[in-house]
Amino acid sequence: MPDIHAIQAELKAAKLDGWLFYDHHHRDPIASRVLGLGEDGMATRRWFYYIPARGEPRKLVHRIEQGMLDSLGGRKYVYSGWEELHKTLPKLLSGSRKIAMQYSPENNIPYIGLVDAGTVELIRKLKKTVVSSADLVQKFEASWSPEQLESHLEAGRIIDRVRQGAFEQAAASVSDGKPLTEFELQQWMLDRFRSNGLVTAEPPIAAVQPNNGNPHYEPRQGESRLIRAGDLLLLDIWAKSNRPGSVYYDITWVGYLGERVPDPYAKIFRIVRQARDRAVDFVKESVTNSKKIHGWEVDRVARESIRKAGYGKYFVHRTGHSIGQDVHGNGANMDGLETKDDRKIVPHTCFSIEPGIYLPEFGIRSEVNVYVDEHEARVTGAIQEEILPLLA
Repeated sequence: MPDIHAIQAELKAAKLDGWLFYDHHHRDPIASRVLGLGEDGMATRRWFYYIPARGEPRKLVHRIEQGMLDSLGGRKYVYSGWEELHKTLPKLLSGSRKIAMQYSPENNIPYIGLVDAGTVELIRKLKKTVVSSADLVQKFEASWSPEQLESHLEAGRIIDRVRQGAFEQAAASVSDGKPLTEFELQQWMLDRFRSNGLVTAEPPIAAVQPNNGNPHYEPRQGESRLIRAGDLLLLDIWAKSNRPGSVYYDITWVGYLGERVPDPYAKIFRIVRQARDRAVDFVKESVTNSKKIHGWEVDRVARESIRKAGYGKYFVHRTGHSIGQDVHGNGANMDGLETKDDRKIVPHTCFSIEPGIYLPEFGIRSEVNVYVDEHEARVTGAIQEEILPLLA
């Protein structure tokens, strides 16, 4: 059940008249999570749930799915035809003018822009002003409970061991002369996830050059490269505990299949590391000093560091993303490139900081997770300081 009183307090603070939830065929997972509905069961007809800043919530459901919102409090309205739906919506929204929905102006934050344009038009036709629920979502969906933080740390301890083991597997295959492909190493990591109670929506990445120059390279059976001596090996690993409500841990490390890391690799890693550390320090100092910052500002710090080193055009993605029950969560992203994410970084949220430089010959990325509470920000796992030479 949602904490109606807490939501109403936030609505009043934001000078909003209410928060309107709408769904059809489970298109809006945010609505399901905030309202505690789950994502199972039929949802073949449109439903609406309105939480006003003051007073009792109201719900509108179809007659053949009348029980859809019975777990939620509030007055129930029922419709069958579209005319009845249009006639009843004004009653649902009576007394309101400014309403939050899962809407993002110009779809600037696609994670939030889940309500279709036609439904937004319908609400606006009723003389309502529709604004983005992005900040409300951060508070009530992207913010972690203490139990979720512990699930993140637990997953992190396992993933750090898997990462170390994967580098050892690669080194052993090279030393013993046994062929090992990127895909086979990926599958080895997935096996370790399963044996340790971790799950992931998408498999991890194992990439040697030039594939590590592609930020979203996916090893595929029969198409991936052999891991050989002299290769630069990038591992991007994310997973979460196989329990309801658990949240992800997501890291990227790089190792070198040799005794001494070549200078060109070491140089690019130092530039990436500096950008990562400057962004982390900016967040830490801002939180310690109670300074409000936005996602795009964190991106700017990392991006400017890489630009000054002369590699700005090779940093082709945002600095980081929100982390939650999905690996790409619904809180503020560290993004001033793909979008200008102007959401404030708020307590009890977590995000990645993962700058990278992607050259035609090879790519390097370093990724850590940063958790923020009321008074401090911290990296939640081990921090890579140099490329790991994997052969003695």
